[in-house]
Amino acid sequence: MNISILSVGKLKEKYLKQGIGEYLKRLSAYAKVDIIEVPDEKAPEVLSEAEMEIVKQKEGERILAKISPDTYVITLAIEGKMKTSEELADMIDHLATYGKSKITFVIGGSLGLSREVMQRGNESLSFSKMTFPHQLMRLILLEQIYRAFRIIRNEPYHK
Repeated sequence: MNISILSVGKLKEKYLKQGIGEYLKRLSAYAKVDIIEVPDEKAPEVLSEAEMEIVKQKEGERILAKISPDTYVITLAIEGKMKTSEELADMIDHLATYGKSKITFVIGGSLGLSREVMQRGNESLSFSKMTFPHQLMRLILLEQIYRAFRIIRNEPYHK
């Protein structure tokens, strides 16, 4: 299975890089996992609704350019469907069983994802009604993907 995490923005924090590196190493036993970064759009702190849409649009174009047509796309968005870790494991197992060997999880920038990216998604996933920094979301997502593979293989992992 090939899993990509497509994310807006560069990761700067050393502690997040270390955590992400650890989960990438652990996941290498189960799947090929790549992290793909697209540049975030520079914008002032205060934006009008129209300006926010322009920023999301530009970031969305960069995201869509990195997604191949044969990839199953899961967008991460507050309005997505919440799942338990077991349900995420079932979803990944089901996709693998039915020939969807390329999965891309998409994490938007600070303003979220464009309408076009959301429409390209085969599914939308929410981790919480709370907002998380998109850099931290990479680590949380990797941990949950790792947990999913442990569940699929009936291997022990702390609860």
